[in-house]
Amino acid sequence: MVPLPEELQAREAAARRHVEELQVEAAELALRLEEAREDLSRLEVTRETVAQVLAELSAAQAEPGDAPESNETPVPHGVGVMMVPPRREGLVVAVLPDVYRDIAEIIADAPGPVQVSRSCRGSAYRRRPGRSRGPGER
Repeated sequence: MVPLPEELQAREAAARRHVEELQVEAAELALRLEEAREDLSRLEVTRETVAQVLAELSAAQAEPGDAPESNETPVPHGVGVMMVPPRREGLVVAVLPDVYRDIAEIIADAPGPVQVSRSCRGSAYRRRPGRSRGPGER
C-alpha cells in the first residue's frame, strides 16, 4: 500500500498537469475567439459597405428620366446580383448565364443520363482537377 503523503503528492501532480493542459486549451480558445471576432467584424463592415453602395446605386437609378419603361427589364449593376435565379415552374433556359445554358443544352441533347464531367466538356466551363467531391464530403 502507498503511504498517504505520496498518494497526495501524486494526485496533486496529476491535478497540476490537468490545470496546465486546460490553460493551454484556454489560450488556444482565446486565440480562436479573437480570430472569430475579427472575421465577424470584417463581415459586418462588408455588409454595411455593400448596403451603402447599393443604396447609392439605387438612388442614382431612381433619378427622374432614368427609370426604365414598364416593359424593359433593368440591367443588374453587378453588386449583389444573383446569377442563377431560384428554380421555379416555367423558368426558361434563356435567363441563365451562358455557361449554364451550354451545359443545359448538352444535357438536353444527350440520349440518356449524363455525368457532370462529360456535360462540361462541350461548354466553356472546365472542371478543375481535385475539385470534385465524393458522397458525404464537404
